[in-house]
Amino acid sequence: MPAPDLQLLIDAALEAGEIAKRYDGQNAKTWHKPEGAGPVTEADLAVNDMLERELRGARPDYGWLSEESLDEGNRVQDAQVFIIDPIDGTRSFIEGSNTWAHSLAIAEHGEVTAAVVYLPRRDRLYVAEKGQGATLNGEPIQTTTMEALAGAKVLAARPAMEAALWKDTPPDFNRGYRPSLAYRMALVAQGRFDAMLTLRPTWEWDIAAGDLILREAGAATSDRHGNPLVFNNPDPRLAGVVAGNATLQSKICAALAPPHAPQ
Repeated sequence: MPAPDLQLLIDAALEAGEIAKRYDGQNAKTWHKPEGAGPVTEADLAVNDMLERELRGARPDYGWLSEESLDEGNRVQDAQVFIIDPIDGTRSFIEGSNTWAHSLAIAEHGEVTAAVVYLPRRDRLYVAEKGQGATLNGEPIQTTTMEALAGAKVLAARPAMEAALWKDTPPDFNRGYRPSLAYRMALVAQGRFDAMLTLRPTWEWDIAAGDLILREAGAATSDRHGNPLVFNNPDPRLAGVVAGNATLQSKICAALAPPHAPQ
């Protein structure tokens, strides 16, 4: 039986899926956020409203960080905080794809302790609890043992392979891509891909749940410079993500250009 916090996230994720599936992404009302922050739909807002009501109602002493809620900043004083992306992959949702996800996490003193990534259109429920392993639809998952850079199956956007971002030439990866960062992380945890990386500044709500699912599946995770991922920061953006089994993840970090390289 999952711990109370994890069960709370599971129940909320399943309800989020039922709400989101009521909308046709191609016809949903859509707005564009200021400063090029991307689109948001009426489905994102409906899911966010439910999650904030249900989760905060159940844990009123937990802080709140969500892509679709105003961040008032006082959450940094809270020992525990919800870190939520109501729909990760909104552009995919709008296109009618089935690879968008709900990403729900709880962090305690900067470390994620319970996490759910749920893809309702694909019936995939990824779950992890600190120290208890990671599962997909109730079955244990783990990362691959691939250690070589050449030939590794890596999820990354095309700009991450630009030559200026690497010390030498970019590694000879077999590159794949999924629009949802949470789903990319879950696929590596599942062993479908060997590693993933994103080198741009990355919002905490995109990666918090995936971070724990990866680590509980045996992966190592860090930002692009090899630093541990720490959550609930005043500025909720991290310096990218690199994840995979410990050997491969370390090799990828070592192959990347140093911090002063072009971003």
